[in-house]
Amino acid sequence: MQIRVNGSLETIPFSLSIKEYLLNKGLKPESVVIELNGQVVKREQWEKIVLKENDELEVLRFVGGG
Repeated sequence: MQIRVNGSLETIPFSLSIKEYLLNKGLKPESVVIELNGQVVKREQWEKIVLKENDELEVLRFVGGG
């Protein structure tokens, strides 16, 4: 199945939740904000939402600095 992540096409297995996707990518869920198909998704929904073909995911990371 293909989805678009931050503008790039990616192939992922079926039945992968947003949280599973982040963990598979080695991303810390507490350090990102997720937008799915143009809508910001609350963190508590990440385990319930399963990614589907042609979904568009934006993964926004917090970056510290001074």
